[in-house]
Amino acid sequence: MSLEENRLDLSRIIFIGRTYEEYMAMFGLTEGELQGRTILDCPGGACAFTARANALGAQAVSADIAYGYPAGSLEEKGREDIGHAMDQMEKARAGFKWDYFSSVKELREHRERALQECIADMKHHSDRYVEAVLPVLPFENERFDLTLSAHFLFMYGDRLDYDFHLKSLRELLRVTRKELRIYPLVDLSGKRYGQIDELLAEIAGDGCTAEEVQVPYEFQKGTGRMLRIVKG
Repeated sequence: MSLEENRLDLSRIIFIGRTYEEYMAMFGLTEGELQGRTILDCPGGACAFTARANALGAQAVSADIAYGYPAGSLEEKGREDIGHAMDQMEKARAGFKWDYFSSVKELREHRERALQECIADMKHHSDRYVEAVLPVLPFENERFDLTLSAHFLFMYGDRLDYDFHLKSLRELLRVTRKELRIYPLVDLSGKRYGQIDELLAEIAGDGCTAEEVQVPYEFQKGTGRMLRIVKG
C-alpha cells in the first residue's frame, strides 16, 4: 500500500507531543549522547525533541504520518487535541503519577510548549519532518546512529497485531546503525505488552541484544521503563 493510500484524514490523527525535557527523561538520554549523532524520532508527532536536538548539534529527523499536512493545519489540530486531552485528563487523574507534573494546568503548559516548538521548527526546517508510516520508512539502511520511538509500539497492542509490531521493529532497526530505544513498554491500560518476550527472541535471532532500563519518567502509572536495543 502506498503512502498516499495509507494517509489518514487529519481528523483521525491525534497530534500531541512531548517536550525535549520529557524525551531526555523517557529515554534516559544525556546531551552528550546527542551531539554529533544522526537521530530519528518515529513517530514524532508534535514533539519538540527534533527542534532542540538539532540546536544542540545533532542531526535529528522526525517521521510521522501527520507530516503530510501543512504546519498551520497541524498547529490548529494540535491545539484542539490538547484541549480535548486535558478535559479527559481531569476524569482520569487516578491513572497517573503527579510528581513530574504537579497539575493538569502544568501538563497543558508542557503540551502547548512542545507543540509551539515543533511547529516553529517545522515552518523553518520542513525537511526535518518526513511523512512516513510504519512498518515502511523512506530511509536508507543504517541512516541513523540512534532511533527513538515513543508512545506507539506496545501502547496499542489491542489494535496493532504481533506481525505489525515485528515488522515495525525490524524496520526501525533497518534504518538504525547502532541503537533503538522504545518507550514505554505498556499498553494504554498500563499493562506490559504481552508479546514483548517473543519479539525480543525474534530480534535476538537477527543479532540484536535488548535490555529493559528504568528511566526517571513515569507519568502514566507503569511507564517507568524503556527498551534499549543494540545492533550486533
